[in-house]
Amino acid sequence: MHDRPAHHLPSAPAPLAAPPMPVLGPPASLGVMIASYVLMGAALMGVMLSHLLVGLLAVCVGFLATRTFVRMMVRLAHRLLGRLYPHDANGQLPRRIEAIIQALTIILVIVAPLVLLGVGISQAREYIVDAPQQYRELLDYVARTILELRQKLPPDLASSLPAAAGEVQHMVANYLRTQAGSLALAGRAWLAGLLFAYVGLIVGGLAAVARAPAIRQPLAAQMHQRITTFGQAFRQIVAAQFWIASFNTTLTAVFLLFVLPHWNLQLPYTPALITLTFIAGLIPIVGNLLCNVVITLVGLSVSPLTAAACLAFLILIHKAEYAINAKVVGSRTHIAVWELLAVMFAAEAVFGPAGLVAAPLFYAYLKKELQAAGLV
Repeated sequence: MHDRPAHHLPSAPAPLAAPPMPVLGPPASLGVMIASYVLMGAALMGVMLSHLLVGLLAVCVGFLATRTFVRMMVRLAHRLLGRLYPHDANGQLPRRIEAIIQALTIILVIVAPLVLLGVGISQAREYIVDAPQQYRELLDYVARTILELRQKLPPDLASSLPAAAGEVQHMVANYLRTQAGSLALAGRAWLAGLLFAYVGLIVGGLAAVARAPAIRQPLAAQMHQRITTFGQAFRQIVAAQFWIASFNTTLTAVFLLFVLPHWNLQLPYTPALITLTFIAGLIPIVGNLLCNVVITLVGLSVSPLTAAACLAFLILIHKAEYAINAKVVGSRTHIAVWELLAVMFAAEAVFGPAGLVAAPLFYAYLKKELQAAGLV
């Protein structure tokens, strides 16, 4: 009897071999190692002096987000293929599928910021159209506030304030007119920062999916090690900043939902303000300052007393940010609180707010390099 032909299951896609690991060149000499440290230090100093910190952080965020998303999608695709072809569940994912996942991730990194910007502009259209009316209402509000304050102050102090609403409006308008140049420069600085951030996201995303070279020469290998260590420090700082943002959001939610209503005060858009506090809190220091400004302005729209209460609370949180940041970041990066506080104060004195943002990251990287070299 002839054997009946067996029915074969559809074969799984043939997995390609894993990409070859980079082959190291000759071992690095002491001079090459010193050169890599000097180049890395000069690059970081150049970032601070050229005001490119936003771009550097965006590169790190783009790299980390792209790498994480690609790994998640590869793991998911591998699981789906394992269900379709159980006999080959442990096989490698075809390179073609990995390439598609990487391309989709890069498109997401490029398109998502533009979509968010478009949504933001569309939502803010009515505020832009109503800006002149809001400007007049603001002038009237400021005039009424100053006139009410003039009636409550002692006569000697009240005499230095304008006596009529028209004088107040004229004074405010003149001040805004004289500051128009500064406001325009600030606007251009914000636009440049957004552009650097967007380009940084693209650069980081492309770097995350770039293939490693087959051979790395000594200097290239040492620079790759420096950058890898910097990325590890950034990952630790991001994890620490998540807890800091959660802490700030919790305190802000308690203040907005319980403390203010206890005083018979209520801010509009409270859920949106709490959400903004968490999202902006993921940005070290600067995000907290942004939340302070927004919440104080919203409080001013309710009453001067509400604005004063918000400002006092948020100043307290901002000052506590030094200790909170140092404690949380220090526990994640194994850095003493006094070290981080000293570095943060020194960096702020030299570079301003940008130094305050960069201090935890740069010092964590420096500490990692010193630990790797066995010097601390």
